[in-house]
Amino acid sequence: MAGVPGERVAALLNAARMVDAAQQRNGVARTHVLIIVQNLPVPLDRRVWLECQALVARGYEVSVICPKGPGDPGRQQIGGVRIYKYRPAPQARGVLGYLLEFVYCWIRTALLATKVWRDRPFAIIQACNPPDTYWLLARIWKRRGVRFVFDQHDLNPELFLSRFGTPTSPSGRAQLAGLRWLEKQTYATADRVISTNESYRKVAITRGGMDPAAVTVVRSGPDTSVMRPVRPQDPAPQGRRHTLAYLGIMGPQDGVDTVLEVMDELVHRRGRTDVDAVLMGFGDCLEDLKRRCTELGLDDVVTFTGRAGSALIAQHLSAATIGLCPDLKTPLNDVSTMNKTMEYMAYALPSVSFDLVETRVSAEDAALFVPSGDVAAFTDAVESLLDDPELRVELALRARERAAKVLDWGPQSAAYVQVYDSMCAIEETRAAIEGFEYVDLDDPDALRQFVLTRGPAVT
Repeated sequence: MAGVPGERVAALLNAARMVDAAQQRNGVARTHVLIIVQNLPVPLDRRVWLECQALVARGYEVSVICPKGPGDPGRQQIGGVRIYKYRPAPQARGVLGYLLEFVYCWIRTALLATKVWRDRPFAIIQACNPPDTYWLLARIWKRRGVRFVFDQHDLNPELFLSRFGTPTSPSGRAQLAGLRWLEKQTYATADRVISTNESYRKVAITRGGMDPAAVTVVRSGPDTSVMRPVRPQDPAPQGRRHTLAYLGIMGPQDGVDTVLEVMDELVHRRGRTDVDAVLMGFGDCLEDLKRRCTELGLDDVVTFTGRAGSALIAQHLSAATIGLCPDLKTPLNDVSTMNKTMEYMAYALPSVSFDLVETRVSAEDAALFVPSGDVAAFTDAVESLLDDPELRVELALRARERAAKVLDWGPQSAAYVQVYDSMCAIEETRAAIEGFEYVDLDDPDALRQFVLTRGPAVT
């Protein structure tokens, strides 16, 4: 058989075991990963939870530090993942409020990282932004040989520009400069960067100065084996209204107020009595949105669910008629991958979106796109879907097919785990084994010949 001799493979495997044993003697678990998240608890953060599950399935030990959700304990173990949680900071208001929030969360995370290390030393820290503050914690742990992976969920300078515009005051310019400095320090500290799309990867390479080989795209694809349409537990009553669905964070940059404007136009100006809306999620703007809903006289046709777990999401997205993507074209939104778009697609839900670069990459021809900020055009697109069941079916089938075949988490999971395999030298061992010439199992004659010739010669 051609390829790497068996003795070399055995030597490589033995060397890997010796390195692992040496690290264990020094108190380091070679395949223990600590993941840090600040903006959402786990497993509510679906991207991070999928990452955790992918690592556990590959044989890694995984610990997570994150804020508590309502009613969460300080310590959990779910699906083989150890989760350490701290009480979240009070809701931030203004620059000083955000600064205090970042400092508070950083200190609580640093203290819990020490606890995680006492329980079981880790070899790699993965920090998920926002904010870009955990590079300093990573530098402290690098003194013990811990490596750092930056999982970039947002471009914080673009987030600032999207919320506040180009700053003109000394204070605003200082804040933007501070965010760029924090991002630069994060890139400089990272051994590897995980980007959610090619737009983010380009920023990491150009603005961040990262080696292209150290930046890997891992899209936030849905697990379409789980995110899929479900039949209603109770049959829909005769004459049920069409439901417009929104799923996601409700911050100033998310444009959720557009959903209320669309509903106001449909109900109060176009006189539709066959439509309602469900808004799933939470964020800084939730209470303002509820007040605005009341002002517009929409309380009887708009439902706010607050935080939505997987069962509630499945129930509402399976029953809805159209998914809404109201994110305006901003420096951040235009280059960000919108999870909501792909999750609508996973549930075979046609959607309407403002025209954004990365949203078109996700949906292609499985959604309707209108110019950013044109609420009338957005409403027209929604109404065209309400009145055309064949178009809804066509977009729904395209959406589900693309979600399952192109956007599914499976291939993204493989790319994600490969980052860790390469950092932990697992790739090196596997590459040596793959150096053999494999038998073609799809060729019956080749397999038969292999079986006949691998033992004593047959005469």
